[in-house]
Amino acid sequence: MGFRGAWTDQDRHRRARYSLRPTWEGPHVSDISTTLPPADTAVRDATIDAAERQPAASGTRRRSGGGLNGMVLAELQQVAGGLGIKATGRMRKSQLIEAITAAQSSGDQGSGNQSLGDRNGVESGREATPAAAVVTEPQPNQQPFEQPTQQADPGSAPRTDVPQTDRNGDRPGTRNDNRNDNRNDNRSGGRRDEEDGSRRSRRRRSRDRGRDRADRGPRQDSEPTVSEDDVLLPVAGIVDVLDSYAFVRTSGYLPGPDDVYVSLSMVRKNGLRKGDAVTGQVKQARDSGGSDRKDKFNPLVRIETINGSPAGDGRQRVEFSKLTPLYAADRLRLETDASILTTRIIDIVAPIGKGQRGLIVSPSKAGKTLVLQSIANAITVNNPECHLMVVLVDERPEEVTDMQRAVKGEVIASTFDRPATDHTTVAELAIERAKRLVELGHDVIVLLDSITRLGRAYNLAAPASGRILSGGVDSSALYPPKRFFGAARNIEDGGSLTILATALIETGSKMDEVIFEEFKGTGNMELRLRREYADKRIFPAIDVDSSGTRREELLMSREELQIVWKLRRVLS
Repeated sequence: MGFRGAWTDQDRHRRARYSLRPTWEGPHVSDISTTLPPADTAVRDATIDAAERQPAASGTRRRSGGGLNGMVLAELQQVAGGLGIKATGRMRKSQLIEAITAAQSSGDQGSGNQSLGDRNGVESGREATPAAAVVTEPQPNQQPFEQPTQQADPGSAPRTDVPQTDRNGDRPGTRNDNRNDNRNDNRSGGRRDEEDGSRRSRRRRSRDRGRDRADRGPRQDSEPTVSEDDVLLPVAGIVDVLDSYAFVRTSGYLPGPDDVYVSLSMVRKNGLRKGDAVTGQVKQARDSGGSDRKDKFNPLVRIETINGSPAGDGRQRVEFSKLTPLYAADRLRLETDASILTTRIIDIVAPIGKGQRGLIVSPSKAGKTLVLQSIANAITVNNPECHLMVVLVDERPEEVTDMQRAVKGEVIASTFDRPATDHTTVAELAIERAKRLVELGHDVIVLLDSITRLGRAYNLAAPASGRILSGGVDSSALYPPKRFFGAARNIEDGGSLTILATALIETGSKMDEVIFEEFKGTGNMELRLRREYADKRIFPAIDVDSSGTRREELLMSREELQIVWKLRRVLS
């Protein structure tokens, strides 16, 4: 054999184990290689030469840990060179790690590893093991000694401290780092894709939502089109302009099922305002069940007249708020028959003129409704040129019927069995209708029963402002009734709006007292009724001393005024 004694299996196992174990003082050279017999010199020289051919970094002490942080500077430089990073010789370890991580994140590590494998061939590398060197360069005399190593017991394999390289020349730690980096890159990329996709989805939903709104009738801002086969029907009503749409109330001043929708473009084009009386045309509903129309309300396709004038004349009107108010100077004569004392007493103690803002202050069961009926009938007889509107808010149904039959005028009512929002809707649309007539130069008279109940309705319907007055009255609930009552005025260049409203007192309710105090100084005419006279069946139960009109000298002649003053001195 050429050496002392034969090799046993134990010697072969020991030699294989020692030849693969790395040392920290120098290259991976087996300790037993110095005591090999002379016959094994060729094998020993091959082993030593293979170890010396490894890079100098293989003899450097390797730090503990996995990934890039576990590599030494030379290994990091070699990895960086494979990734195409320049000037690695002047970089520190931390800079190399950052550069390698950035290169791997940009997706260039695959091409870098491929070029590194092509350059180094089978001996890839960052750090090839001595065992790999022995296997890759076999000698003819090495076969008897390498054969037992390849057939060694698997139990001795875990003792090797040098991890095996993969096909690309990367160690398992580096491979895990690459997988983690790729996984993080995929997650971040997926996150970005999801964000971009969600933005696109939101934009797409908003576009679809806009198309859906354009398809719906009540939200459509463009004017409806009329085809040749459409049948047009006439329609008339009062325009009610809301926040983003408008309707023509065809059944009165309250919303109904036969209302007609008006687009905002048509409102702007024709200068429509809330309270305008319009006539126009709508499409006849199709009888076929498969109609493609989805509108809840039939849209208005054409406007013929606005307040009796052509549709184009509505844009030249002056706004009501820009008209100049004056004191009432044109007197309204209420006396019709000598047997009717109510209107005669009012002409003497509290004369009424066009543009008057008057309060009929009355306790309950004092005959205020009868006084209103007498005034309304007298106006229709003596002043037929005036447009009379009787607004009944929160009233009994039988009183509404009685007023409709007794008064020859427009009666607008909302009975007490309806919600508070209906009371406010009726009052607002009625006063807006009166303003539109005044803008045209008409004399309008509005009789409201009662302003106290209207204030209660606004207190229930208006949103809470957080400021509560005495009696549980919200501060924001008093402004709309005051706006209603304050609309009465005599216009300088023609037209007038007269409002006579009843106010309840002595009801035992603190709320009614607060509402009355708010309107006490706003009127320029006041007619008081007394419960004591009504209990004695003295009608009309008018308190002459407490009733009167401001600037009554503008409504009476000098002789009549002197007689009235003498009468007052006698009665007081």
